[in-house]
Amino acid sequence: MTAATPTTAEPGAPPSRRELNKAATRQAITDAALGLLRANGPGNFTAEDIAEAAGISRRTFFNYFSSTDAALAAITHAFLDNAIQQLRLRPADEPVLDSAQAALMALADPEAIAPLAELFTLTQQSPLMSHTELEAWDHCRAQVFAITRERVGGRRGGQDDLYIHALAGSVISCGKAALEVWFSRRGPDLSPASLAELRQLLIDAMALLGAGFNASPSDSRSS
Repeated sequence: MTAATPTTAEPGAPPSRRELNKAATRQAITDAALGLLRANGPGNFTAEDIAEAAGISRRTFFNYFSSTDAALAAITHAFLDNAIQQLRLRPADEPVLDSAQAALMALADPEAIAPLAELFTLTQQSPLMSHTELEAWDHCRAQVFAITRERVGGRRGGQDDLYIHALAGSVISCGKAALEVWFSRRGPDLSPASLAELRQLLIDAMALLGAGFNASPSDSRSS
């Protein structure tokens, strides 16, 4: 399962060998962290354990991540950053909620959601990990806020901060709600069918928000 966000080059330029090597190292670290979380549970492994599993030095680990939690948070960051990247590709005059739904639909392969889903299932009973998830979602909320401000700030004269804050917060809350509903239905099931349902729940949550929650629950494709 892939998760870490690769280092990017300038637009239109292929990544250099150095950038590819850094991305591979980062990926090895997050893969090792997820493997140790899967095997040992939250709080039961160290940065040294991750470094050993990834085949790197402790110093190299800390060149990439400040803590074990940061390495795990990168898994959530990767999916959310991919969604944000798709969101930024949407037309600037498109309603933000329509763009959010289209961005999630663009992540057509359910396997793209697998690392996010597995991390969520492995950390549900761990207060130790709650702040890790919160930090990742807050990071995404800030990016949705920035995109919303770029799109509507000029049209609204830059005055409606409440609109922008409420919209960004609602998008993130709907994303979290989709994960929680999926987990309540599927538990730790990471089969292709289960991951496809999670993807659809994310899309449906954005659709409900876009409709002002006027649609009945039976209208949801994933209900």
